[in-house]
Amino acid sequence: MYVVLVNYTAPIQEIDYALPDHAEWLAKQYEQGNFLASGRRNPRTGGVIIARPMLRGKLDAILATDPFAIQHLAHYEVIEFSPTRTAPELREVNEAVAH
Repeated sequence: MYVVLVNYTAPIQEIDYALPDHAEWLAKQYEQGNFLASGRRNPRTGGVIIARPMLRGKLDAILATDPFAIQHLAHYEVIEFSPTRTAPELREVNEAVAH
């Protein structure tokens, strides 16, 4: 699985202008089953995305289609981790825990 830290690299006014397109992109990722959770960071310096297990190259390709990336408004820090414990609600998305 992955935790993606989204770090804004542009003024908030530019982020706000691109936010509707970013929200549409996020909706598409949820529809395709790529993301499990996302939201703003506090303070508002970026966001956080929790992505399902997938090949790292696939995740990188997905992130490259984010309007924030296309418009050079954000930088992404991707943290890969192997969860060894999962809440019951997330067990089916955790390949590391035996079902």
